[in-house]
Amino acid sequence: MTLQSPIASARAEAAEVLSRLGVAEALWTGGGRTVRSPVTGEPMAEVHDTTPADVAKTVEAAHAAYLAWRSVPAPRRGELVRLLGEELRAAKTDLARLVTLEAGKIVSEAAGEVQEMIDICDYAVGLSRQLFGLTLATERPEHRMMETWHPLGVVGVISAFNFPVAVWSWNAALALVCGDAVVWKPSEKTPLTALGVQALLDRAISKFGDAPKGLSAVIVGGREVGEALVDHPKVPLVSATGSTAMGRTVAPRLAARFARALLELGGNNAAIVAPTADLDLTLRGVAFAAMGTAGQRCTTLRRLFVHDSIYDALLPRLKAAYGSVPVGDPRKAGTLVGPLIDAAAFEGQQRALADAKAAGGQVTGGGRAEIPGCADAVYVRPALVEMASQADVVRRETFAPILYVMRYSDLAEAIRLQNDVPQGLSSSIFTNDLREAELFTSAGGSDCGIANVNIGPSGAEIGGAFGGEKETGGGREAGSDSWKLYMRRATNTVNYGRTLPLAQGVEFDL
Repeated sequence: MTLQSPIASARAEAAEVLSRLGVAEALWTGGGRTVRSPVTGEPMAEVHDTTPADVAKTVEAAHAAYLAWRSVPAPRRGELVRLLGEELRAAKTDLARLVTLEAGKIVSEAAGEVQEMIDICDYAVGLSRQLFGLTLATERPEHRMMETWHPLGVVGVISAFNFPVAVWSWNAALALVCGDAVVWKPSEKTPLTALGVQALLDRAISKFGDAPKGLSAVIVGGREVGEALVDHPKVPLVSATGSTAMGRTVAPRLAARFARALLELGGNNAAIVAPTADLDLTLRGVAFAAMGTAGQRCTTLRRLFVHDSIYDALLPRLKAAYGSVPVGDPRKAGTLVGPLIDAAAFEGQQRALADAKAAGGQVTGGGRAEIPGCADAVYVRPALVEMASQADVVRRETFAPILYVMRYSDLAEAIRLQNDVPQGLSSSIFTNDLREAELFTSAGGSDCGIANVNIGPSGAEIGGAFGGEKETGGGREAGSDSWKLYMRRATNTVNYGRTLPLAQGVEFDL
C-alpha cells in the first residue's frame, strides 16, 4: 500500500493556472458558490451563479448568433474549430492541471482528457467538408430527389464532473462546424475548467475575426440553471451527461416541447475473462478499467466474470494489484488513484460495500486512505468484492472504485449476466478464441453501445460513436455519423422538366 502527501495549496495553484488561461479574476472570486478541490478539500474559488433570467438572455444571444453562423460556409466554420485546437495544444499543460485540481484526475489522465479535445477538433475540421446528404432515386422523369442537412440551432450541453472538459468538446466541436451555437452548463462541482475552456475559445474567436457574438457561452449553477436551459424553447437539442435519475428528469421536459435529447447516463460495465485469455494483458486491462479515475468514469469496469478454470490464477494477482496501487495526490508522479470527488461519493461506496457484505460478498480494500494535510479530501482504497452471484447491489451502479468479481462456467450464461442490468453502456471480453470474440460482438452477444475485445470497457476513440443503450440513454457523441443529431434533415425534390408527373401514378388533370 502506497500513500502520498500533497504538494501545495490547490487554491494558489488554481489562481495561477486560471490567470495564464486568461480567465478574468472577477469570474472566480466573490461569488456565492464555493468550488472545492477534491485533491486537498480546500476552497479554490467562489464563482457566480447564473440566474434563470440570465440563462434566457444567454440563449437569446446564442440564437441570434446561430442565425448568422448558419450562413457561414461549413469549411469556414471548421477554421474556428481548428483555431480552438491550436489554443488547446498551446494550453494543454495548464488546462490539464486545472482538470487535476478540480476533478482529481492523475496527471496522465488529465492530459489525456485535453488530448481528446484536441482530437475531436481535428476530427471536426475534416468533418466540416463532409456534411453530405444523399441523391435518391426518383420514379418521376426529369426530377431529382436529394437530402440536405442544415444547422439546427442552439445546442445546450450539460456536462458531469468526471469528464469536465472532454464531453463539452465532443458536442461543441461538432455543433460549431454544423452551424450551431452552444450554451454550456458544466457540473457545479467543476465550473473552473469550463471558464478556462471558454477563455481559450474566446482567443480562437478573436483570431477568427468575424464570428457572431454569443456563439458560445458558459452558465454556472445548480439544478435550476439546468432546468432553465432544458426548458428554453430556442434550444432544440440538449446533450446531457450524468446520472440516470437526471436523465429521467431531463428527457420528459424535452419531449414535452418536442426537443431532441442526447443522453449519456449510467454505466454498469462488465468484462468477461475467458479460459484462453492472456492473463498479463487481462490484469493490466482490468486494473486500469476498474481503478482508473478512482472508479468515477461512466465506462469504469464494475463487474468481472472470470471462468472457473482461471479464477484461482487471476484473482490473487488482481488482489495484489489492488493492495499495491499507489493512492495519493494526483499531482505527484507515480500516483495511479486520486481522490473521490467528495464525501457523498465515499458514503455511496460504503453503503454499497455494506450491502455487498450482507449479500455474502468478501471485500478486499475499500477503506479510507488518510493523506497528510488533506483531512477534508476523500481518498479511498479501491475495493474488490468476491460475489457468489449477481446480487441486487451488483446490478446497480455505484460511482466509486468497486469491482465485483464472479465465477462463470458457460459463456452464454456469462453474457446473459452481463446483459442482465438496467444499464447498457460498455463491455468487453478477454479471449483468444475467435468464436467467442465474434459471438460477443454479434447481435446475440453484448447488448451495450460499446463492445470490446482484449481491452477494457473504455470509451471508443474519437472516430467511433460513444454512447449506450437502455438506461444509459441511447445517445451517441463524437464520431461516426453523430454529427447528424446537430443538424436538421430536409428532403428536396427538383423538377427540371416542363411537365408535372405525379408520384404513385396519381392523375390530377385540370
